Amino acid sequence: MENINILSLVISTLIPMLLGTLWYSKALFGKAWMESIGMTEEKQKSGNMPLIMGLAIVMAFLMSFFLLNFNNGPGQEGEFDTFGHGVAHGVVLSLFLIIPTFVSNGLFEQKPWKNIIINCLYWLVALALMSGVLDVMNHWPNTV
Repeated sequence: MENINILSLVISTLIPMLLGTLWYSKALFGKAWMESIGMTEEKQKSGNMPLIMGLAIVMAFLMSFFLLNFNNGPGQEGEFDTFGHGVAHGVVLSLFLIIPTFVSNGLFEQKPWKNIIINCLYWLVALALMSGVLDVMNHWPNTV
């Protein structure tokens, strides 16, 4: 644990929150996302925001901690400690784990494709950025 750059975990944990603020804003996909699930501003405001945001931060931290270990395993040191390498890890995880999960759930929940696509692309970008930050800011000693 002494090799972990704590700042990288903090930044990575905050990325989904910061990206989500922009992604789901009215300037980008917020209006389309709200319409796709029948969300109203009144309903949105009635949510328990401290609980929602608190749990979202905890979940983002858990993802960041996993990504830190996934990106920086043995054999991935040195030339692989780059933002681009981390982004590749985030994209691969998104394509083979996150997107299939969201599509499957969305289909069973009978959510519109617009909603599924908005959410899948958000997590693809979020995990790519999170992984990129974690990979470039952490350098494990070469143990191979």
